[in-house]
Amino acid sequence: MAYRALKLEKEGAVAIVTLNRPDAGNSFDFRLMEEVDAAMREVSKDKSIRAVILTGAGKYFSTGINLSMFTDAKGMVEKDGGVEDKITDDADQTYGKGTPVAAVIRMRSMNKPVIAAINGPTVGAALSLVLGCDIRIASDKARFSMIFVKRGIAADTGGSFTLPRAVGLAKACEMVLTGDMIDAAEAERIGLVNRVVPHDDLMKAARELAVKIAKNPPLAVAMAKADLYRAMEEKDIIKQMKHEEKTQEVLINTEDFMEAATAFMEKREPKFKGK
Repeated sequence: MAYRALKLEKEGAVAIVTLNRPDAGNSFDFRLMEEVDAAMREVSKDKSIRAVILTGAGKYFSTGINLSMFTDAKGMVEKDGGVEDKITDDADQTYGKGTPVAAVIRMRSMNKPVIAAINGPTVGAALSLVLGCDIRIASDKARFSMIFVKRGIAADTGGSFTLPRAVGLAKACEMVLTGDMIDAAEAERIGLVNRVVPHDDLMKAARELAVKIAKNPPLAVAMAKADLYRAMEEKDIIKQMKHEEKTQEVLINTEDFMEAATAFMEKREPKFKGK
Protein backbone atom coordinates (compact mmCIF):
# COMPACT_ATOMS: atom_id res chain seq x y z
CA MET A 1 0.00 0.00 0.00
CA ALA A 2 1.00 3.65 -0.35
CA TYR A 3 2.04 5.45 2.84
CA ARG A 4 2.05 9.20 3.38
CA ALA A 5 3.32 9.66 6.95
CA LEU A 6 6.04 7.00 6.84
CA LYS A 7 8.26 5.21 4.38
CA LEU A 8 8.41 1.44 3.99
CA GLU A 9 11.46 0.21 2.07
CA LYS A 10 12.57 -3.35 1.47
CA GLU A 11 16.23 -4.20 0.98
CA GLY A 12 16.48 -7.91 0.32
CA ALA A 13 15.25 -9.68 3.44
CA VAL A 14 15.24 -6.48 5.54
CA ALA A 15 12.35 -4.01 5.79
CA ILE A 16 13.00 -0.42 6.92
CA VAL A 17 10.07 1.51 8.39
CA THR A 18 10.82 5.25 8.71
CA LEU A 19 8.52 7.65 10.54
CA ASN A 20 8.38 10.48 8.03
CA ARG A 21 6.93 13.68 9.49
CA PRO A 22 10.25 15.44 10.15
CA ASP A 23 8.77 18.94 10.10
CA ALA A 24 6.50 17.89 12.97
CA GLY A 25 9.18 16.00 14.89
CA ASN A 26 7.68 12.73 13.57
CA SER A 27 4.87 13.27 16.07
CA PHE A 28 1.90 10.93 15.83
CA ASP A 29 -1.24 12.32 14.28
CA PHE A 30 -4.04 9.89 13.45
CA ARG A 31 -2.55 9.25 9.99
CA LEU A 32 0.85 8.21 11.33
CA MET A 33 -0.75 6.17 14.11
CA GLU A 34 -2.68 4.18 11.53
CA GLU A 35 0.25 3.86 9.16
CA VAL A 36 2.78 2.59 11.70
CA ASP A 37 0.31 -0.15 12.64
CA ALA A 38 -0.42 -0.92 8.98
CA ALA A 39 3.28 -1.07 8.12
CA MET A 40 3.99 -3.50 10.96
CA ARG A 41 1.04 -5.60 9.85
CA GLU A 42 2.38 -5.62 6.29
CA VAL A 43 5.94 -6.65 7.17
CA SER A 44 4.73 -9.26 9.65
CA LYS A 45 2.84 -11.01 6.85
CA ASP A 46 5.58 -10.65 4.21
CA LYS A 47 7.37 -14.00 4.10
CA SER A 48 10.29 -12.50 2.18
CA ILE A 49 11.16 -10.23 5.13
CA ARG A 50 13.30 -11.72 7.88
CA ALA A 51 14.20 -8.61 9.91
CA VAL A 52 12.72 -5.13 10.38
CA ILE A 53 14.32 -1.78 11.21
CA LEU A 54 12.25 1.05 12.70
CA THR A 55 13.70 4.57 12.58
CA GLY A 56 12.78 8.24 12.12
CA ALA A 57 13.45 10.85 9.44
CA GLY A 58 15.31 14.04 10.34
CA LYS A 59 16.67 14.91 13.75
CA TYR A 60 13.92 13.28 15.84
CA PHE A 61 12.92 9.68 16.19
CA SER A 62 9.55 10.98 17.41
CA THR A 63 8.24 13.55 19.86
CA GLY A 64 5.29 11.28 20.63
CA ILE A 65 1.60 12.03 20.30
CA ASN A 66 0.68 15.32 18.63
CA LEU A 67 -1.30 16.99 21.41
CA SER A 68 -3.03 19.30 18.93
CA MET A 69 -5.23 16.31 18.07
CA PHE A 70 -7.03 16.88 21.35
CA THR A 71 -7.47 20.64 20.99
CA ASP A 72 -7.88 21.23 17.27
CA ALA A 73 -9.83 18.95 14.96
CA LYS A 74 -7.87 20.30 12.00
CA GLY A 75 -4.67 19.02 13.59
CA MET A 76 -5.86 15.44 13.70
CA VAL A 77 -4.43 14.41 10.34
CA GLU A 78 -2.55 15.82 7.39
CA LYS A 79 -4.50 18.17 5.13
CA ASP A 80 -4.69 15.63 2.30
CA GLY A 81 -6.52 13.08 4.42
CA GLY A 82 -9.33 12.91 6.93
CA VAL A 83 -10.22 10.87 9.96
CA GLU A 84 -12.69 8.95 7.82
CA ASP A 85 -9.88 7.93 5.43
CA LYS A 86 -9.16 4.67 7.21
CA ILE A 87 -6.40 2.33 6.13
CA THR A 88 -6.84 -0.42 8.72
CA ASP A 89 -8.49 -3.73 7.89
CA ASP A 90 -11.95 -4.09 9.43
CA ALA A 91 -11.42 -7.86 9.62
CA ASP A 92 -8.32 -7.39 11.78
CA GLN A 93 -9.15 -7.93 15.45
CA THR A 94 -5.76 -6.94 16.92
CA TYR A 95 -6.20 -4.96 20.14
CA GLY A 96 -5.76 -1.22 19.53
CA LYS A 97 -5.65 -1.60 15.75
CA GLY A 98 -4.85 1.58 13.91
CA THR A 99 -2.64 2.88 16.72
CA PRO A 100 0.91 2.40 18.07
CA VAL A 101 -0.66 0.07 20.68
CA ALA A 102 -1.37 -2.49 17.96
CA ALA A 103 2.04 -1.82 16.38
CA VAL A 104 3.73 -2.81 19.66
CA ILE A 105 1.62 -5.97 19.87
CA ARG A 106 2.51 -6.87 16.29
CA MET A 107 6.23 -6.24 16.82
CA ARG A 108 6.28 -8.44 19.89
CA SER A 109 4.30 -11.25 18.29
CA MET A 110 5.69 -11.25 14.73
CA ASN A 111 8.03 -14.11 13.84
CA LYS A 112 10.94 -11.84 12.93
CA PRO A 113 13.05 -9.41 14.97
CA VAL A 114 12.41 -5.67 15.01
CA ILE A 115 15.44 -3.41 15.52
CA ALA A 116 14.94 0.21 16.59
CA ALA A 117 17.50 2.56 15.05
CA ILE A 118 16.96 5.55 17.31
CA ASN A 119 18.22 8.63 15.50
CA GLY A 120 17.22 11.38 17.93
CA PRO A 121 14.91 12.45 20.78
CA THR A 122 12.30 9.81 21.60
CA VAL A 123 9.48 10.95 23.84
CA GLY A 124 6.33 9.53 25.43
CA ALA A 125 4.43 7.09 23.23
CA ALA A 126 7.42 7.02 20.87
CA LEU A 127 9.56 5.61 23.68
CA SER A 128 6.85 3.04 24.40
CA LEU A 129 6.94 2.12 20.71
CA VAL A 130 10.72 1.73 20.83
CA LEU A 131 10.39 -0.48 23.90
CA GLY A 132 8.19 -2.78 21.83
CA CYS A 133 11.16 -3.49 19.56
CA ASP A 134 13.36 -6.50 20.24
CA ILE A 135 16.72 -4.73 19.93
CA ARG A 136 17.51 -1.02 20.29
CA ILE A 137 20.51 0.78 18.78
CA ALA A 138 20.82 4.49 19.56
CA SER A 139 22.63 7.37 17.91
CA ASP A 140 24.80 9.38 20.27
CA LYS A 141 22.34 12.20 19.55
CA ALA A 142 19.37 10.25 20.91
CA ARG A 143 17.58 11.27 24.09
CA PHE A 144 14.70 9.62 25.92
CA SER A 145 11.81 10.70 28.12
CA MET A 146 8.70 9.06 29.54
CA ILE A 147 7.18 12.52 29.53
CA PHE A 148 3.57 11.45 30.18
CA VAL A 149 3.35 12.65 33.79
CA LYS A 150 4.39 16.17 32.76
CA ARG A 151 1.36 16.21 30.47
CA GLY A 152 -0.99 15.12 33.25
CA ILE A 153 -1.31 11.52 32.09
CA ALA A 154 0.29 8.13 32.80
CA ALA A 155 2.55 5.95 30.64
CA ASP A 156 0.68 4.05 27.94
CA THR A 157 1.22 2.08 24.70
CA GLY A 158 2.56 -0.71 26.90
CA GLY A 159 5.28 1.47 28.46
CA SER A 160 4.35 0.59 32.03
CA PHE A 161 4.82 -3.09 31.07
CA THR A 162 7.94 -2.93 28.91
CA LEU A 163 10.01 -0.26 30.67
CA PRO A 164 10.42 -2.08 34.04
CA ARG A 165 11.37 -5.22 32.17
CA ALA A 166 14.07 -3.31 30.31
CA VAL A 167 15.60 -1.19 33.09
CA GLY A 168 14.21 -2.60 36.36
CA LEU A 169 11.38 -1.31 38.51
CA ALA A 170 13.28 1.36 40.46
CA LYS A 171 14.72 3.04 37.37
CA ALA A 172 11.38 2.77 35.59
CA CYS A 173 9.72 4.52 38.53
CA GLU A 174 12.26 7.32 38.34
CA MET A 175 11.80 7.79 34.60
CA VAL A 176 8.00 7.60 34.68
CA LEU A 177 7.41 9.70 37.80
CA THR A 178 9.82 12.50 36.89
CA GLY A 179 9.37 12.53 33.11
CA ASP A 180 13.01 13.64 32.92
CA MET A 181 15.07 13.35 29.75
CA ILE A 182 18.10 11.06 29.73
CA ASP A 183 20.87 10.97 27.13
CA ALA A 184 22.07 8.05 25.04
CA ALA A 185 24.97 7.18 27.34
CA GLU A 186 22.64 6.89 30.34
CA ALA A 187 20.18 4.86 28.27
CA GLU A 188 22.94 2.39 27.46
CA ARG A 189 24.13 2.27 31.08
CA ILE A 190 20.70 1.31 32.41
CA GLY A 191 19.96 -1.18 29.63
CA LEU A 192 17.31 0.85 27.83
CA VAL A 193 19.30 0.44 24.59
CA ASN A 194 21.65 -2.33 23.52
CA ARG A 195 24.36 0.05 22.39
CA VAL A 196 25.15 3.59 21.27
CA VAL A 197 26.94 4.37 18.02
CA PRO A 198 28.10 7.60 16.37
CA HIS A 199 25.13 9.29 14.69
CA ASP A 200 26.49 8.87 11.16
CA ASP A 201 26.98 5.13 11.73
CA LEU A 202 23.48 4.42 13.04
CA MET A 203 21.80 2.99 9.96
CA LYS A 204 24.95 1.12 8.94
CA ALA A 205 25.00 -0.59 12.36
CA ALA A 206 21.28 -1.36 12.22
CA ARG A 207 21.50 -2.78 8.71
CA GLU A 208 24.51 -4.94 9.56
CA LEU A 209 22.70 -6.41 12.55
CA ALA A 210 19.48 -6.96 10.59
CA VAL A 211 21.34 -8.71 7.77
CA LYS A 212 23.28 -10.87 10.23
CA ILE A 213 20.04 -12.06 11.85
CA ALA A 214 18.27 -12.45 8.49
CA LYS A 215 20.95 -14.93 7.39
CA ASN A 216 19.95 -17.29 10.20
CA PRO A 217 17.19 -19.90 9.70
CA PRO A 218 13.91 -17.95 10.05
CA LEU A 219 11.99 -20.71 11.84
CA ALA A 220 14.67 -20.94 14.51
CA VAL A 221 14.79 -17.16 14.85
CA ALA A 222 11.01 -16.98 15.20
CA MET A 223 10.76 -19.71 17.81
CA ALA A 224 13.80 -18.47 19.73
CA LYS A 225 12.26 -14.99 19.93
CA ALA A 226 8.93 -16.40 21.11
CA ASP A 227 10.65 -18.55 23.73
CA LEU A 228 12.54 -15.56 25.16
CA TYR A 229 9.36 -13.54 25.68
CA ARG A 230 7.55 -16.56 27.09
CA ALA A 231 10.40 -17.08 29.55
CA MET A 232 10.07 -13.49 30.82
CA GLU A 233 6.66 -14.41 32.26
CA GLU A 234 7.44 -18.01 33.30
CA LYS A 235 8.37 -18.44 36.97
CA ASP A 236 9.19 -22.15 36.82
CA ILE A 237 12.46 -23.05 35.06
CA ILE A 238 11.41 -26.67 34.61
CA LYS A 239 8.26 -25.60 32.76
CA GLN A 240 10.39 -23.43 30.51
CA MET A 241 12.82 -26.29 29.91
CA LYS A 242 9.93 -28.53 28.91
CA HIS A 243 8.74 -25.82 26.54
CA GLU A 244 12.26 -25.61 25.07
CA GLU A 245 12.14 -29.35 24.44
CA LYS A 246 8.94 -28.89 22.41
CA THR A 247 10.60 -26.10 20.44
CA GLN A 248 13.60 -28.28 19.67
CA GLU A 249 11.39 -31.18 18.66
CA VAL A 250 9.80 -28.97 16.02
CA LEU A 251 13.05 -27.45 14.78
CA ILE A 252 15.09 -30.62 14.45
CA ASN A 253 12.49 -31.87 11.97
CA THR A 254 12.89 -28.89 9.64
CA GLU A 255 14.77 -28.74 6.37
CA ASP A 256 16.78 -25.82 7.74
CA PHE A 257 18.12 -27.94 10.60
CA MET A 258 19.28 -30.60 8.14
CA GLU A 259 20.78 -27.90 5.91
CA ALA A 260 22.70 -26.47 8.90
CA ALA A 261 24.06 -29.92 9.79
CA THR A 262 24.94 -30.75 6.18
CA ALA A 263 26.63 -27.39 5.58
CA PHE A 264 28.67 -27.82 8.76
CA MET A 265 29.91 -31.23 7.61
CA GLU A 266 30.63 -29.94 4.11
CA LYS A 267 32.38 -26.83 5.45
CA ARG A 268 30.21 -24.38 3.49
CA GLU A 269 27.76 -21.59 4.22
CA PRO A 270 24.21 -22.89 4.74
CA LYS A 271 21.29 -21.70 2.62
CA PHE A 272 18.16 -21.48 4.71
CA LYS A 273 14.67 -21.54 3.19
CA GLY A 274 12.45 -21.21 6.23
CA LYS A 275 11.18 -24.79 5.88
